[in-house]
Amino acid sequence: MNAGRGIACILCGVLCLTVSDAIAKWLGSAYSPVQILFLRATIALPFVAGIVMMLGGRHALRTRHPGIHLLRGAINVISAVAFYTGLRYLPFAEATAISYAAPLCVTLLSVLLLKERVDAVQWTALVAGFAGVVLIVRPGSAGFDAAALLPLATAVLYAFMMITARAIGPGESVLTMGLYIVAAQLVCSALPLPWFWRTPDPSHWPFFAGVALFSTMGLTLITQAFRIAPASVVAPFDYMGLVWAALLGWMVWREAPDALTWLGALVIVVAGLTLILREAMRGERRAAT
Repeated sequence: MNAGRGIACILCGVLCLTVSDAIAKWLGSAYSPVQILFLRATIALPFVAGIVMMLGGRHALRTRHPGIHLLRGAINVISAVAFYTGLRYLPFAEATAISYAAPLCVTLLSVLLLKERVDAVQWTALVAGFAGVVLIVRPGSAGFDAAALLPLATAVLYAFMMITARAIGPGESVLTMGLYIVAAQLVCSALPLPWFWRTPDPSHWPFFAGVALFSTMGLTLITQAFRIAPASVVAPFDYMGLVWAALLGWMVWREAPDALTWLGALVIVVAGLTLILREAMRGERRAAT
């Protein structure tokens, strides 16, 4: 029962995040990514704090690592700015597919920076996954678009943000970390805001609220999915985001990914699932030992 509820939560959560990104892509034609991020964080922070208190209690509002959270917030802002900028110039599904290289980057950085060990199967999955990215980006070909490097930068920066979470340790809950990511995002996006601010059209405020609402709902549902079901069960369903992105891209902008983009996305998904399932198997073996 918990597995089914967890899968339902992550499917809905990923859909919410995809809708939030789609609205941000639409707003990006008129507003800077910095302004979109600032307003998203401003609107979302009170709701996130309320959800954290409801699920984790008052102690979940406290942290002993404000400096690390601020660093993670800065990385998050740069990562999101790169992604939102990429959305301006790339088809929605293509940008989303490239950003799904993030789990591959997390594994690679864990090896390079944290000296973690991976086996032959995981190395094969890493090589195949990055080959999938190359299929989509197509460097050196006539179909290459330099904007495709932006969601790839997002994946790398997201991986760095995940690695920095190791410095916080297990004593701080996921809820607390999520709260301070939003708070740090607000602070870090506010600093450059004077250079990018444009007074929003009154008719656009519901869309800014939509970005905040759907991103908050998405992160809450995904967090809940991992709270009530094993990670090895729910994590693979994160890749449904590619399906949602393809559907929204076609419905809103009439975008249709070409065959190489689909093939590259499929390779990235298979590689990511291999890493997830392999790590789950290794975790079970360690627990048994």
